[in-house]
Amino acid sequence: MRLIKYFASIAVVALVLSLGAFAKDKDSGNFDLTQTARVGSTTLQPGHYKVEWTGPNNALQISIMKYGKTVATAQGKLKELPTKAENDEVTLRTMKNHTERVEEIDFNNRTEALVLPTA
Repeated sequence: MRLIKYFASIAVVALVLSLGAFAKDKDSGNFDLTQTARVGSTTLQPGHYKVEWTGPNNALQISIMKYGKTVATAQGKLKELPTKAENDEVTLRTMKNHTERVEEIDFNNRTEALVLPTA
């Protein structure tokens, strides 16, 4: 009986730890930038980035990281997509001064996208 309680306790701990890992992935994603673009006042170079967000869906605090270090932050919101995105996609907007700004990030196999202010 004691052995069963021991294994049950281990199973519960494993379940709780795995749920925490899944929850973290829900509020993060990866994307590739193929050209120089701005997020807020930061210019991002082409490359692979990770993005994490916290807060309510209409007032998110967004952190963009490269090599585990935060390189840009912004406010934004989540947008529901009608269907799951088929791959990671970054939408850029060309501004009046001819710079590119990250406007939206869609994540592979997810029905939500991050929308960043471009003004």
